[in-house]
Amino acid sequence: LFKERGTGMLIGVDTDWAANYPDDAQYILASALKNMDKWVKDTIKQVMDGTFKGENYLGTLENGGVGLGISPAYADQIPEDVKAELEKLTADIIAGKIATAPGQIVAPPGFKACQVTDVGGIDDKSFNATAWKGVEDAIAKWGIEGKYLESQQQTDYEKNINAFLQEGCNVIITVGFLLGDATKAAAEANPNQPFGIVDFTYDPVVPNIRGSAYQIDQATFLAGYLSAAMTKTGKVGTYGGIQIPPVTAFMDGFYLGVQKYNEVHNAQVQVLGWDPATQTGLFAGNFESLDDGRRLGETLLDEGADVVMPVAGPVGLGTLALFKERGTGMLIGVDTDWAANYPDDAQYILASALKNMDKWVTATIGQVIQGTFKGENYLGTLENGGVGLGISPAYADKIPAEILAELEQLKADINAGKIKTVP
Repeated sequence: LFKERGTGMLIGVDTDWAANYPDDAQYILASALKNMDKWVKDTIKQVMDGTFKGENYLGTLENGGVGLGISPAYADQIPEDVKAELEKLTADIIAGKIATAPGQIVAPPGFKACQVTDVGGIDDKSFNATAWKGVEDAIAKWGIEGKYLESQQQTDYEKNINAFLQEGCNVIITVGFLLGDATKAAAEANPNQPFGIVDFTYDPVVPNIRGSAYQIDQATFLAGYLSAAMTKTGKVGTYGGIQIPPVTAFMDGFYLGVQKYNEVHNAQVQVLGWDPATQTGLFAGNFESLDDGRRLGETLLDEGADVVMPVAGPVGLGTLALFKERGTGMLIGVDTDWAANYPDDAQYILASALKNMDKWVTATIGQVIQGTFKGENYLGTLENGGVGLGISPAYADKIPAEILAELEQLKADINAGKIKTVP
């Protein structure tokens, strides 16, 4: 039609229409390209060099998967300022500053997400590191700024929060049960400032704090069941950092998971280190001392346990070091994927009870960006992906298929409310 009438400019799609139909290039302004040929070449190359793996690829402007191809017939007709604007638009889209689809979130210029850590440092491979990954994911997703302040001691909590208030952070994320009071005090004094806190909730809800809790007992129930299935000694153990509810919740679920295995398999696996009925057990008294982790690990190993779940942050690394030294023992990691964090020690890590805090942090930042933020208490569960059991690759082939099937059924039954994971 354009040729017949001698007028009109067409935008091609998928491929370069100007290259495909060179005789008609005067009617083709540009093409919106899907560079599928590059993806095919990359896939073949992965197979040839042995790096191929199952995955989902998303072609973007940033990775060259999509692009705009201007027809040579119009290359000299497009004003230079328009070309410069197109380059700037490309950069802004890649940086997440411009929405290109309905409902897509775009952060305001200069948006800043700030995190106050608990003691242990930003690279603790636990709460602080996982929460920071959530901030980093938000940075990558929306092109925002991200900062953190490390608390060296509990007296730093208020100081660090106030520093971020002075800096004008758009949202402040605090990490851990112990920051609950300082976060609430700051929120009440600054009612227009959005806050999010990892692993703490408020009753009643504070209007400008998004609290979070994790029904980790659901994940540790599965971990306890698995531990009971894998023990060779008939004894498994656990210990905590400090006897507070976010810690004992892990231990409760673990204990009940072992009891469920005993019920199903008519077994008598014992749990050392925690008794939900009396609320007594082993505790380090802190979340920092690797020496205490070693000491408590020795206690449990010497009493016959060959699977141990430390619920004490970095303290658990002392137990892991002990297992390596003795060449025996299986550890259940907590909060994060210990097999991924410590790949050289994966042979001593059976599984990890996961709190997927990073996803919650990213979602909280997204709510502030989108303008949907409100004070509420989030509960992470097996069903919504807030908690989970991550089996170590070193043990994936060693766990009997029937046990894996039983774990899947247990998960379904927990989600359906058929199994109780708390005392």
